[in-house]
Amino acid sequence: MKSKPIKAVALIILAMIFSCDEPETVITNTVHSDGSVTRKIEMRNVVNKFTISGSQVPFDSTWIVKDSLEIDEDGDTIWVKLAEKRFKNSDEINKAYRTDSGCNKEISRRTEFSKKFKWFKTEYRFAEIIDKTMSAGYPISEFLNNEELQWFYSPEKLTGEKEHGPDSLKFRALNDTVKKKVEKWSIKCFASEWIHEFVRLTEGKAGNDLSSEALKIREREFERLIEANMEKFDSLWSAGMLFNGIIGEANALEYKAEADSAVNLAIEKVFISFSDYTVRIAMPGKVIGTNGFMDSARISQWPVKSEFFLSQPYEMWAESKVANKWAWIISGLILLFAMTAILIKARKKG
Repeated sequence: MKSKPIKAVALIILAMIFSCDEPETVITNTVHSDGSVTRKIEMRNVVNKFTISGSQVPFDSTWIVKDSLEIDEDGDTIWVKLAEKRFKNSDEINKAYRTDSGCNKEISRRTEFSKKFKWFKTEYRFAEIIDKTMSAGYPISEFLNNEELQWFYSPEKLTGEKEHGPDSLKFRALNDTVKKKVEKWSIKCFASEWIHEFVRLTEGKAGNDLSSEALKIREREFERLIEANMEKFDSLWSAGMLFNGIIGEANALEYKAEADSAVNLAIEKVFISFSDYTVRIAMPGKVIGTNGFMDSARISQWPVKSEFFLSQPYEMWAESKVANKWAWIISGLILLFAMTAILIKARKKG
């Protein structure tokens, strides 16, 4: 088994937070009516350290880049790097994602753009989508209610303001509830992903007692073992004491290599190395729908964190409409001509 300590994984389960000490990054997509997109990356750091390999989103030498300095409210120096480029369409953006060499390069990301002409108006839709990393995870919606889901996906600035606002006790209690439920969700996802990988690795070799159906029945028992032995997970797993009771002592001896490999694969899919950032989408015309949070500039924004796309795709979308003034003018002229023709015809009859 890899030297990566499972005890460290247990801590990740508890915290569900990963940081690779990269700059605070905001990417803004300004969508144009022709389908082109101007992407602006704004990076801030307390040190002058901005590398392409360490960037949360891809950019290269073809971008227009500007560097500057700012002084924050505490008097500290903040280094700022701005990068901007106009892409012809979503396909160009997706190509940049496929060739990404930054710290989030292992994550599958893409954008989508659509345009619908409806005579009096034209509707637009733009989305940034991150594919899920797990094969056998559970949707977070099975663990959180609507209010808790809203809190789970909210920007930290927004939740922080609420935790220190007039109803601080209420929101701090909500935050604690969400954290506990997310811990249980992450453990259940980890157990499920281990079973999935173990069954795949032993396919064609193991008997029916190690089938997906047979192990799924014992999944809850596996979860309880993980929860009860978080601090000693590393040593107990290495000794075979955690999976012996799940697959049987004889199977544990025969398929220990597969069990260990399944753990490593589950770790890579559930506890991924990912550096957070923020996405903003500015649409042409009037916004008529979005699943994001409106910032002070009335632009939709989303925090991007690894736990958002573990068990299901994370789609950030916005829709807008633009009135087709020429269509109103043409329709008005047609109506005017029609009314005139009717009046002329009526006078002739009279």
